[in-house]
Amino acid sequence: MISNLLYKELRLAAHPNLYVFTMMGPLILIPAYPYTMIFLFSCIGNFVNFMYVRETNDIYYTAFLPIKKTDVVKSKLLVVVCSQLALILISLPFAFLRLLFLSNGNLVGIEANVAFYGFGFMIFAAFNYLFLTGYFKTAYKIGKPFLVGVTAATVIAIFAEGVVYIPQFSWLDSVAMSDQLRQLPILVFGVVLYGLANLFAYRKSINRFSKVNL
Repeated sequence: MISNLLYKELRLAAHPNLYVFTMMGPLILIPAYPYTMIFLFSCIGNFVNFMYVRETNDIYYTAFLPIKKTDVVKSKLLVVVCSQLALILISLPFAFLRLLFLSNGNLVGIEANVAFYGFGFMIFAAFNYLFLTGYFKTAYKIGKPFLVGVTAATVIAIFAEGVVYIPQFSWLDSVAMSDQLRQLPILVFGVVLYGLANLFAYRKSINRFSKVNL
């Protein structure tokens, strides 16, 4: 059932721009660029996708399928999570290439290292919880949930880009193996937060969507 729902979402309901924004990983190769933007681009891609869902009345179409209302929420959450994890996986080879060929460091913010991906998961966690729970309150209004979600995500992104300029936290910008091992707790925290945020977003969205009169 889950695989069929995901197949339907990706082949029938997804907007092409979702795939475009998911392919932003190569931006890590730009010599001086705020790399957390790739995570924010993913948020924008999912926003565009949900706008497309609204304009095509896909939420109603999906609800009329022989599935539960909980499955409607699950299908939309799966698309968001899959696009975000795909972006991270796509970006990883380019992060390694950057270490090989552009080892001078990022002049405008955090380097593409272990801490960077930890902050990325935090960005996605904040966005997913606020955006999805806000959207499924009506399953129609999307502007306010996006603004709330992307604002929280942007605050985390700005923090990640700016904290490396504080001398005591300069190790967060390092790609040295010893420093990246030191950054591992940030990655672990980000992954755990991401998992919990999606779980709580799923449960709260189900509760809200169950009260929506389609």
